[in-house]
Amino acid sequence: MSEPILHVVLYEPEIPLNTGNVGRTCVAVGAKLWLVRPLGFQIDDRRLKRAGLDYWQHLEWEIVDNYQMLLDRLGERPMWFFSKRASRLYTEANFQPGDALVFGSETRGLPPSLIAAQPERALRIPISRRVRSLNLAVSVGIAVYEAVRQFGLQDLD
Repeated sequence: MSEPILHVVLYEPEIPLNTGNVGRTCVAVGAKLWLVRPLGFQIDDRRLKRAGLDYWQHLEWEIVDNYQMLLDRLGERPMWFFSKRASRLYTEANFQPGDALVFGSETRGLPPSLIAAQPERALRIPISRRVRSLNLAVSVGIAVYEAVRQFGLQDLD
């Protein structure tokens, strides 16, 4: 299999439908999906498969037991951390093929320690104060397609 265009990391995801939809987005652009345990669902959860529909069989994905294992597997690859607490907008980042986009769990987000370790790589998607947060799958879609736009890709096959 060829090198993924991006690596999408879900840190301790809790909702199978979100993960399934993120998986579908990954298939659509040729990204690899990484899931960092603990997960809030079983990987064979029917809701996960339903959200991914018949695309799940085409998804390149991997589960790791913890964040350190993820770092070991990804190596020196640049990582971008998405958080509503970040000050830098996602449109200010210069994404490159092979980058890792890291998203936190639906209820807790990313641990502050991950963001504090590389604050210059923390990004946010602007939203109104009337909204607590965006849906995880929506956030991933926004970020992934901004990266694809920056790559100048017109077609992905």
